[in-house]
Amino acid sequence: MLLLAVLVAVLYAEFARRQLDLSQISGYLIGFGFVVSLLGSVLLHELGHALTARRYGIGVRGITLELLGGYTEMDRDAPTPRIDLLVSLAGPAVSAVLGVLAVAATLALPQGTVAHQLAFQLALSNVIVALFNILPGLPLDGGRALRAAVWGLTSDRHRGTEVAGWAGRVVAVGTAGLVLLLTLADFLAPLALPLMLLVALTLWRGAGQSIRSARVSRRFPLIDLSRLARPVWPVATGTPLSEAQRRRAEGGQPAAALLVTDSTGRPVALVDPAAAAAVPAERRPWLAVDAVARSLGTLPTLPVGLDGERVIEAVQTHPGAQYVVTAGEDVVGVLHIADLAQLLEPNRKMTS
Repeated sequence: MLLLAVLVAVLYAEFARRQLDLSQISGYLIGFGFVVSLLGSVLLHELGHALTARRYGIGVRGITLELLGGYTEMDRDAPTPRIDLLVSLAGPAVSAVLGVLAVAATLALPQGTVAHQLAFQLALSNVIVALFNILPGLPLDGGRALRAAVWGLTSDRHRGTEVAGWAGRVVAVGTAGLVLLLTLADFLAPLALPLMLLVALTLWRGAGQSIRSARVSRRFPLIDLSRLARPVWPVATGTPLSEAQRRRAEGGQPAAALLVTDSTGRPVALVDPAAAAAVPAERRPWLAVDAVARSLGTLPTLPVGLDGERVIEAVQTHPGAQYVVTAGEDVVGVLHIADLAQLLEPNRKMTS
């Protein structure tokens, strides 16, 4: 982001120097001011999303700013296409209003002055943010509006996301092609070419992530912890690791998680499969399961009756490799994140 900020500041500084016949230092100061105004425009744009989302009862976790954009992280999706559309368009609406006000100030101020130039750069930054974000393709706001429209017409949010994601890829390719044409026609400075191509690449990647997210979300109803979780095989505390693994294999449960119990039979820990696999075979008869186990109190838990969306929310809130699945106070299984990933993306190659 710092490199982008320097590049934009330098490009705009040269433009301002030619327009106002300024010294090099003054040009760079105005270039820096343009970067600040661009970030401020992005912030106000994202606040439009955030405040509209909160208006409709959607919590906002935070706002992340980048030089050419940003995103507002919400704690849940919009409940209806109408609310999704309103939240999506709130940001560009804020940018458009600010752009109109800044354009009016630019026209009112005398040309060739620093005040006129500052008003012009505020107008330019907000108009750029508004027009660019309204393009109909994810991850842009126009793409979110397109998703809401398709969702409203088909009653299928996932289809809306896929359509808007593919539209986003078209926008990315179109952006790259337009940038190349403008550069070849000398309408765009060659130094700006890498920056604009980076924007197009970011759009392509964001669109791809949206398409993947839609395909994964379609499979949320398949998440059934009672079937997906691996069974547990209880072993008493102090049991040698090799002995615990032998009993599990003889019991016909080679994939079961080793659950360490105390002298009263109460579960107290879970053997970490990665840590157990790292122990050399010749050491396993002399190493107790407790040495490669994690206390249940340190592991996240999931009630066995949790639906797919709630499972995903819990996993995103508490990232981990494995989760204890419970029924009341009883441990009934262990969910491995790799098993969940395989269910959601069966065609994706899993790596260890």
